[in-house]
Amino acid sequence: MKLNNIRTETLKLKKAKRVGRGIGSGKGKTCGRGIKGQKSRTGVSINGFEGGQMPLHMRMPKHGFKNKFKKKFFIIKTSTINKLIKEKKLSDKKKIIFSDFQNANLLIKPVHSGYKILFNQKLDCSLNIQAHKASKAVIDDIKRAGGNLEIVKFKKSDFFKASKGNDKDKYGSKSIDVKKTNEKKQQKKSVLKPTTVKNRPEKKSKEIKEGK
Repeated sequence: MKLNNIRTETLKLKKAKRVGRGIGSGKGKTCGRGIKGQKSRTGVSINGFEGGQMPLHMRMPKHGFKNKFKKKFFIIKTSTINKLIKEKKLSDKKKIIFSDFQNANLLIKPVHSGYKILFNQKLDCSLNIQAHKASKAVIDDIKRAGGNLEIVKFKKSDFFKASKGNDKDKYGSKSIDVKKTNEKKQQKKSVLKPTTVKNRPEKKSKEIKEGK
């Protein structure tokens, strides 16, 4: 790194103005906010406020939505596959499986729903490869090169190990064995002590009261 190699376009060379540091600085006392008024106070957000009428950003029509069921894939382009084969991180002589991608530092995260191959460069050699999804251009290019593409259904258990000790389903609730719980209830019933009834004073019958 040399001084002539440093690019000043991305660097912020001008320092921020320090306000409230005396009248000689030109931004002392009121700090450039003026005297009194709503805009001089803190905690006031009047950006886009139009005096009470419906503001422009609320008058504009809404469009689109966010799909919560959308699947996000880890993208692998054909150029990266060519590069990894040249660097001998992937082998074109054997079938390329998901563990080979992971060994080549192409690791998927829990957010992803598998590997997807996209086309941006012609393959240099014929490949026998696995993927969870691929574009039509990639399928055509693999056939052109004389290779084979295997589309596999994604399973999280193949990539991420479940936490030990807690057998939880996808909703987070623990799996309960019904037989064991019933046996425990029966044991508790057998262990319970017999209830002792205290000797209560016998109530005098109505006939005795009438006789008195």
